[in-house]
Amino acid sequence: MKSNRRKFIGGVSAAAVLGSVRVASAQKKYSDGASDTEIKLGHTGPYSGPASSYGQIGKTIDAYWKSVNAAGGINGRKVNFITLDDGYSPPKIVELVRQLVEQDKVLCTVNTLGTPTNTAIHKYMNQKKVPMLYVATGASKWGDPKNFPWTMGFQPDYHTEGAIYAKHILANIPDAKIGVLMQNDDYGKDYFGGFKEGLGKDVNKIVKHVTFEVTDPTVDSQVIQLKDSGANVFFNISTPKAAAQAIRKAADIGWKPVQYLNNVSASVGSVMKPAGLENSQGIITAQYLKDPTDKQWESADDFKAWVAWMDKWMPGANKADANHVFGYAVSCLMHETLKKCGDELTRDNVMKQAANFQKFKLPLALPGITVNTSPTDYYPIQSVQLARFKGETWELFGNVMSSEAS
Repeated sequence: MKSNRRKFIGGVSAAAVLGSVRVASAQKKYSDGASDTEIKLGHTGPYSGPASSYGQIGKTIDAYWKSVNAAGGINGRKVNFITLDDGYSPPKIVELVRQLVEQDKVLCTVNTLGTPTNTAIHKYMNQKKVPMLYVATGASKWGDPKNFPWTMGFQPDYHTEGAIYAKHILANIPDAKIGVLMQNDDYGKDYFGGFKEGLGKDVNKIVKHVTFEVTDPTVDSQVIQLKDSGANVFFNISTPKAAAQAIRKAADIGWKPVQYLNNVSASVGSVMKPAGLENSQGIITAQYLKDPTDKQWESADDFKAWVAWMDKWMPGANKADANHVFGYAVSCLMHETLKKCGDELTRDNVMKQAANFQKFKLPLALPGITVNTSPTDYYPIQSVQLARFKGETWELFGNVMSSEAS
């Protein structure tokens, strides 16, 4: 599937002149957060609160930098990774990121998680001209170099993913009556907006749209409403806790629609198993990274390297949790970005290098999916492949679908 969404996001992304560049020698240049011996990175994530299952991502990133440091660091510099618990709270992340930027003086932040949380710091980071790299959210707004030149996404955007599900429904379920469960925030609205756009003139196939707050204890009443609407298709736009609850509740009340589940809740370990594997059969999602429960990857070099790394650096961790794959993959991209900076570790150059990837083969990305960025394209990964849950794992089907800018 081709999308022309990115054609409308133009402009120059060259970061503005920095106020605090230090020239250590003729060859070396540093901003705050970098020196001859250290690179300081900032991060926040939900180690507590309603989205705490995502806390495994931050733990993986932390372990990754420990392993890099044990191997000598990056160009001889050790990485000082500062990670803090924002509880998935917008007010909390504002407080913590100000601390990271103004007190800890990090070179940049990496993979701060959540659409509502990142929205709360978006303008601040750009006003401060501090790179806000590879955010852990697929909202479309993270790919706007003209207006926000210091912020870059990582994963495929939610809008395009939502449209892909809609197109699949239209092509395969002619009598579709669609029920939508949506987390009531920017993340949920972005997915739903893309889904409606994908349906186009068939948007009236949505017979029921219900929302919930991320702090709600359950979504049981919403799922009952969806069943009562007569819907035979269920699009589940939820973070892991609610996603698992919804899948289990649908089974409990005997509702058996065709289910589509957003990628951010496709972890076997943190969603499908808690929901009940027997309740999860046939669910469809979109993927761009190798699922850790898919045995076809066991002979792949990058997957074997990840398994060995997990055994050494995260012993006892649940390898079925896709959050560990995500954290490792995004860390590999940040690692490559910093290596490309060489001895010019300025915030300006960090953004320049992040916006200069051509067909980079990211470890653990699905075959055929590469990282591509430019000064006018801040969406590193723009391709997905659909997968259906069968047995205890996801099975890929169909072709890789791309929304690369053309």
